[in-house]
Amino acid sequence: MADKQASVFIIDVGTPMGDCHNGRVQSDLDYSLRYVWDKITTIVAASRKTWTVGVIGLRTDETRHIDSIQDEAGYENISILQEIGPMTMSSLKDLQAVIKPSNTETGDALSAIVVALQMLSTFTKKLKYTRRVYLITDGTAPIDADGMDQIVEKADEDGVEVIVLGVDFDDPEYGFKEEDKPTQKKHNEALLKDLVSRCKDAHFATIAEAIDEVDNPRIKTTRPYKTYDGLLTLGDPKDPKHPSPMSIHVERYFKTKLAAPPSASTVVVKSGQQTTQSQHLDGEEMEGIEGITNFAAVKQARNYKVDDPKAPGGKRDVEFDSLAKGYEYGRTAVHISESEWNITKLETTKSFSILGFVADDKYEPFLSMGESCMTVASKYDERSRLALSSLIHALYERSSYAVARIVLKDGKDPLLVLLAPCVDPDFECLYDVPLPFAEDVRSYQFPPLDRVVTVTGQTLTNHRLLPTDELSFAMSNYVDAMDLDTFGKNDNGQPAEYAPIDESFNPVIHRINQAVRDRALKSNGKIEPIPPTLVRYATPPEDLIAMSKREINSLIEAAEVKKVPPKAKSKRKRETVKPLSGLDVDALLDAQPKRPRLVTRDNAIPEFKQAVSSAMDMEHIQEASKQMGEVIRGLVTDSFGDSLYARALEAMSVMRTELIELDEPDIYNAFARDFKKRLLAGELGGDRREMWWKVRTSRLGLIDQTQSELSGVTSEEAQEVCETQSSCHCVRLASLPPFPSRSAMHLPLGQRMRKLTRPSVSQSKVAKSTRCNDFTVLLK
Repeated sequence: MADKQASVFIIDVGTPMGDCHNGRVQSDLDYSLRYVWDKITTIVAASRKTWTVGVIGLRTDETRHIDSIQDEAGYENISILQEIGPMTMSSLKDLQAVIKPSNTETGDALSAIVVALQMLSTFTKKLKYTRRVYLITDGTAPIDADGMDQIVEKADEDGVEVIVLGVDFDDPEYGFKEEDKPTQKKHNEALLKDLVSRCKDAHFATIAEAIDEVDNPRIKTTRPYKTYDGLLTLGDPKDPKHPSPMSIHVERYFKTKLAAPPSASTVVVKSGQQTTQSQHLDGEEMEGIEGITNFAAVKQARNYKVDDPKAPGGKRDVEFDSLAKGYEYGRTAVHISESEWNITKLETTKSFSILGFVADDKYEPFLSMGESCMTVASKYDERSRLALSSLIHALYERSSYAVARIVLKDGKDPLLVLLAPCVDPDFECLYDVPLPFAEDVRSYQFPPLDRVVTVTGQTLTNHRLLPTDELSFAMSNYVDAMDLDTFGKNDNGQPAEYAPIDESFNPVIHRINQAVRDRALKSNGKIEPIPPTLVRYATPPEDLIAMSKREINSLIEAAEVKKVPPKAKSKRKRETVKPLSGLDVDALLDAQPKRPRLVTRDNAIPEFKQAVSSAMDMEHIQEASKQMGEVIRGLVTDSFGDSLYARALEAMSVMRTELIELDEPDIYNAFARDFKKRLLAGELGGDRREMWWKVRTSRLGLIDQTQSELSGVTSEEAQEVCETQSSCHCVRLASLPPFPSRSAMHLPLGQRMRKLTRPSVSQSKVAKSTRCNDFTVLLK
């Protein structure tokens, strides 16, 4: 692709272009602009100042173009909407606002082409440009054929590519023909087709075909650039003792380059003020988005602090230069000083030297890493071209590769590359791919696929883990039936490869490019759906699957494929402990699956953990939680005073933790609400409000959204539920320490409270009193 491009779009905006035809819901103008906007947004996305665009309106309400032919007859209703120049987002927005259907039905398309050719001649002069003129029209306005010869001559002289795209033009190759076509349109269509046929470089097509091509991703071709320019050596030319060193002046270029999706930039709207202490605005506008909303790039600023008790706030700012480099080793930061770091760096010089040779059948393809490059002889150096050609032919004839060490620049890390010869009638070169170093290779051993070796060393060829002959035969037939090499068809209808490499695209890259272009045109609304071209090979072709139905069924029968029962929806985050023997103890003790174990009071916590860990579905988890709730309520009901409260609290804590890990907070929240309701209602053995006070202090209330994302309880709601409705705030007897001895009665009140002893059995009725003056009565 040329470095400099100049394109002029002639867009017909006449009144008929505002109508809808041939069953379309879009107007002819909007339908045609899909192609125009795609071309223009591609140029905008490239953000290259040498790719320029000009736009001319045909059949506009006014006449505004080149002064020299402004007043000549035949050039009416033609307007320059944008002079040729770099395309930006602001220019794109301006074009969207002015390209609308007009109130005019007349305008000569050939005259518009003359204006476009004059614009290109004035702008590009005699410089090296790729020049194109696009004409998009419905062909309903009269066209004067006089001067067509001069137009063809001018276009060929300036090397202009003329592309005519007609709305509902007939195209037998594409398979479209408009019925009941008006006579004027039929005449104009033939006239434009004749113009295209007489130009050296021109194309004629219906706009529908051009729009279909928009969905096909355009492969970006990158200009080759040198990665190395210097000597390729074999031996050391500087060593006089070396018998016959070789030295060839070569140039190395990229052959394949990894494509990546466009990266996003962090921008902010210019406000003239700094945003935060760690971010501030760059005063320069960003290339490609200037002039729209005054975007600016965001720069990062870091502040480094160290602990210092003497500094305000306990921390002190330090300069970046005073920091030491630390490298993570496990969970420890290891410091390496600058002098020690210099030891690890190799002092390299720019070089490209061959280390040895290897037979091509001894090279493993999996060793190839990274992008490939090509090495050719230096231009205008006949000696180097002859020497490199001799090396290439020697490698080719001996079926060998060369292993070389390359340093691209002084101080750069060295690379190992494999040099492979390429011999074509008109081109010779050395292709190279990076090789791993010995430290980069990891060797892993796997058991063989065709036999089983037992612990005793016996080799088995018949085993339950090995495929039978019947299964192998069924799999072979299935693979043959699903062959894609001949499933596709070429242009002549002959069998061909179904998914050729040049038609397989990376959906990530091209989908992101499409979304960016679409959002540039429409700031709001939905992004256009994914083009079928990108997902064409995402699934096997349905026709091929239907043809292979018999082989698929035979394979399923031979492999004894059965439906796998659904797994338990256990969302436990911690890893379960497995026995050292590797045996499933539960399966050995109980071959038949049963309902989860009952949770009893004597061994509630281990049994609850085992029940939820072995749960097969949600019903088992709910059943285990229900039984655990009954145990907790039973402990509180049967508790003498607060003797069993600790066991109940521990059981609640385990139940709460397990259900949080299982991502089922609603089960525990339902239990906690019911538990509080029964406590305050006195259904658990009388007044047990002290138990709820202990639940609050132990933080065993509802599970809110800060503890589990799946919880529907907010922090405020959880706090509100924990609050009791009673207004009594006196000291409860059940929560007091034991009663005091007689000698302690002479101590001050505060000390007497600390020396209280447990009340006797005869005092239990007093201890259950709920009046606010109970404590005063007991002190008396």
